[in-house]
Amino acid sequence: MTELVFVGLGLNDEKGITLKGLEETKSADAVFMETYTSRMPDFSLERLEGLCGRKIQMLTRSDLEEESGKAILQAAKVGKAVFLVPGDPFIATTHITLRIDAEKQGISTRIVHGISIMSAIVSLSGLHNYKFGKTVTVPFADNFSETPYNVIAQNKKLGLHTLCLLDLRQAENRYLSINDALEQLWGMEEKKKQNTITPCTPVVGIARAGSNSPVVRAGFVKDVVGFDFGEPPFSLIVPGELHFMEVDALCAFAGAPVEFRGLVR
Repeated sequence: MTELVFVGLGLNDEKGITLKGLEETKSADAVFMETYTSRMPDFSLERLEGLCGRKIQMLTRSDLEEESGKAILQAAKVGKAVFLVPGDPFIATTHITLRIDAEKQGISTRIVHGISIMSAIVSLSGLHNYKFGKTVTVPFADNFSETPYNVIAQNKKLGLHTLCLLDLRQAENRYLSINDALEQLWGMEEKKKQNTITPCTPVVGIARAGSNSPVVRAGFVKDVVGFDFGEPPFSLIVPGELHFMEVDALCAFAGAPVEFRGLVR
C-alpha cells in the first residue's frame, strides 16, 4: 500500500498520541516528524521511537516549505509514510499544502487527529467554544503587524472571543510571551484608540496546555501583563461578551478577580 497518513501528537509529550495514531506509526514503512509549528515541552524522540519501534526522521521548516515535503512524498510513493505533527495535523500549520500535493500526485492520504490547542483552551478556560471568532497569530515585534489588533477589534464588535496564537521560532528557541504580546497590543491601542486593548480589558493567558501543570490566568491587562506564566508554549484569549457561566468558570479555574462578575451581559 502506498499512502501518506498525517498523525497528530497532541500538545505536551509522546503520550499524547492516540492509540490509533500509534498503530498507524508502528505499521509505517517510513516515519517523519516536525517540531517547528509548536513546542511540546516534555516530548522525547527516543521514548516515542521506543513506543512505535520505528526510526523517526526529523524535518525542518525548510524541508516542508522550501522542499515541498519531497522526502515524505517520495516515501509515500513506494510504501506507507506517516507524518507526525504536534497538536492536530492541520490546526495552526501549513501542512494542507503537503496533503494537496500528495493527492495531486495520486498518493492516498488519511488523518489521525490529535488534541489541538483549539479544543484545549476551551476546556482549560471554561469559555464557550461557539463564542470564539476568528483566530489570529501575534508575531514578534521585529515582524510587527496591526492584524492581531484589528482581528480582536472585529471579534469584540460581534461579542466574540479571540484566540491569539503567539509566534515562535523553534530553530532559535524563541517563544513570544503572553506579557510581550499584551504589551504589543496595548501599545497599538495608543495609535488606534478604539478601546480594544486597554488596561481594564479582560484577558486570559494559558501556558503549557496539555501538560500536567498548565497555567491559566484571567485578569485585566494591567494585572496579567506582569504575571509570570513560566515556560512556553503560550496562548492568549481576549474575551468578548461573557455569559455568567463563563465568568464562573474563569473565577474557578483561572483566578479571575471578583470584578469579572460585572462584565456579564
